[in-house]
Order: sequence, then structure tokens, then C-alpha cells
Amino acid sequence: MENREISIRRKHFLIIIAMILLAASTRLLPHLPNLTPIGAIALFSGAKLKGINRYLLPIVIMILTDAVIGFHNTMVFVYGSFLIITLLGTVLNRKMSFLRVFGSVLAASVIFFLITNFGSWLVGPMYPKTIAGLEQAYLMGIPFFRNTLLGDLIYVPVLFYGYNFISNKVMRLNKNYA
Repeated sequence: MENREISIRRKHFLIIIAMILLAASTRLLPHLPNLTPIGAIALFSGAKLKGINRYLLPIVIMILTDAVIGFHNTMVFVYGSFLIITLLGTVLNRKMSFLRVFGSVLAASVIFFLITNFGSWLVGPMYPKTIAGLEQAYLMGIPFFRNTLLGDLIYVPVLFYGYNFISNKVMRLNKNYA
């Protein structure tokens, strides 16, 4: 019985990793700026993975894909926002519902917007280091926020509900062959 439980856990873990890697690969395909699955991956990792892996996975994905796309001076803010979004996913997992998932999507998009635009203002050369410059950074970030929110609204349901669908199929197959 114990080996069967380990086997089921391993299958669930492999499903999670496969779904995350598939979603992450879309970051390398042509897309609108910020319309990527990384926020969704951070939420999903926080909700479905355990321990340090939940935090490492989104960051490792970002490092690997940034190695292809290019590194930039606001990476600490981008990566930091994904760590906070992953933490949000751990809270989400305690009680899953449509409203909580939707609220988490909104919160994740806002977290990313606030942190990364602050970082762009703080370390980038585009904006003066004044309150007016910070306001301008947030104003100029609004189109990117729309894309971030749209990406999160697309990818979060795909990951969460796709995982439930696939893991239920795997469980049924296990019962049929047990």
C-alpha cells in the first residue's frame, strides 16, 4: 500500500512538472509583452509543490528562459515578485474555490505590476527619480499590466483545472489497472 501511495505521489509530481515546463516553454515563443505563464506558474507552484521546490521552480524557469531571451537590470524585482506570488499560491492552496483563484489572479497581477514598475523606476534610466517619475513609470506600465492580467487569466485556469483533469484521468487509469 505504501509503495502505491508513493507511486501516486510521484505521478502527481510528474504531472505538475510537465505542465509547468510546457507552460514555461511558451515564454520562448513570440507573444505580447508580459503575456506569459510565469505568474500562473508561480501561483500553481505555490499551491501544488512542497517545500523549497515551490519557490525554486519559477525562479529556475526565469533564469533559464532569461538566458535565452536576455538578462536585464530589473531582474531582482521581477524574480522577487514571483517569489511573493508563489507565497500567495501557498495561501491559495489552503482553501481552493473559483473566487479565491480569481482573487489570487488579480492579486498576482497587481503584485507584479507594482513591484516591477517600481523597479523600473528605481534602477532604470527612463524615469526621473522623483514622485512624478514614479507616477510616470506606473502610468507607462498600464498596457503591460493589461497583458500580465490577461496572461494570468488564461494560464491559471489552464494549469489548475488542467492539472485536476489530468490527475483525475491518471487516478482512474490506476484504478482500472490495480
